[in-house]
Amino acid sequence: MLWNLRVINGGETVGTETFNSYSGPIADPITGTLGNTFWTASADGGLFAGQGMMAANLPYATLLFTFSPGVRAVAGNIFGTDTSFNIVPTIVNVTLSDGTAYEGFTTSSSDFIGFYSSTANISSLSITVADPAGVGAVYSTINNLYLAVPAPGAAALIGLAG
Repeated sequence: MLWNLRVINGGETVGTETFNSYSGPIADPITGTLGNTFWTASADGGLFAGQGMMAANLPYATLLFTFSPGVRAVAGNIFGTDTSFNIVPTIVNVTLSDGTAYEGFTTSSSDFIGFYSSTANISSLSITVADPAGVGAVYSTINNLYLAVPAPGAAALIGLAG
């Protein structure tokens, strides 16, 4: 996969948040750590987790992730679900902090969307969904969040250079 090649060739490792430790409705924001990067997830109306997935608690609400410090690469299995976490055909729009965006059609929990930046750190990623098939309420959902985090030796060198 091209995303993995860019990350590995960039001297970074991939940190993965599976969301398996979260369940039910969650008052946001929630935070976590991957390597030296802190992530925060939030959505209008809160979040809802189950079956290793994190979703906005309201249909069509934007699911927002922020990263501190920013990351060089971010990806995830991104799609739409119904109220029972069934995957539904969805148009997803994924937008980064600098305005870079992807819009596509997803139908599976294994649909992968990833970004790699060679010039600037990515400080946020937002996910919105639309219902092209008339299935009703659709929720912005992610199953696995992947971040490129500097390898431990690279982080030490960055600290020395700073």
